[in-house]
Amino acid sequence: MPAETHLFLCLKDNYGVLLHDPTTGATAAIDAPEAAPVDKALADTGWRLTDILVTHHHRDHTAGIPALKQKYGCRVVAPRNEASKIQNIDVTVREGDIVQVGSLVGRVLETPGHTAGHISYWFKQDKLAFVGDTLFSVGCGRVIEGTMEMMWASLLKIRNLPADTEVFCGHEYTAANVNFALTIEPKNLALRTRAEEVVRLVEQKKPTIPTTIQQEKSYNPFLRADLHSVAGAIGMEGVPPAQVFGAIRSRKDKF
Repeated sequence: MPAETHLFLCLKDNYGVLLHDPTTGATAAIDAPEAAPVDKALADTGWRLTDILVTHHHRDHTAGIPALKQKYGCRVVAPRNEASKIQNIDVTVREGDIVQVGSLVGRVLETPGHTAGHISYWFKQDKLAFVGDTLFSVGCGRVIEGTMEMMWASLLKIRNLPADTEVFCGHEYTAANVNFALTIEPKNLALRTRAEEVVRLVEQKKPTIPTTIQQEKSYNPFLRADLHSVAGAIGMEGVPPAQVFGAIRSRKDKF
């Protein structure tokens, strides 16, 4: 049976996601920004928490772990390179490791840049990717602990996933991201269409994610830094893509 997901808000603009295996009943929380919304999501779905899959150490992704671990006795899986910064870990993982949630099989992708040890989880058979704060819809995470080259390489790794992969990210930033992206590619028809869609979703108080790899490749400027049209739009045609990406990211930081 295919995987099921349940998306819900935490804190101010964080997203929590439950990943459920209907075959075994196993359920993973992707990160745990705070415990109460995860509890509510479990009550709403009737699922039982067996795992927490952590993408990175920032507190707005990990603060709920101790309470959930105490209540449910769930397994906590976290990036090996950030293990010293995360509480209650049972299993550490790195690039290429396999993580199972019941019968669902995911692979770990190391996607550093936002933090030095950030990871993402790709469930190939179920066409799902949980990317934390590396990639957002029409955006990407701020480069805090890594380098621009590191973040660009991480984004390429995600961009290379199958086009029909559904992408779940850690925050609802899409409206602001669209406004910035339009300053880079104002004539991009896919982006303009996405902008109109986001306005409708926000008005209806609906989430703007999940998105797909195919969609993001068509309008996310941070995934398009190696295109002549994007580099040329900021006067950097012929410059290495990582530098183009860095310039776009720096502009976003000041936007």
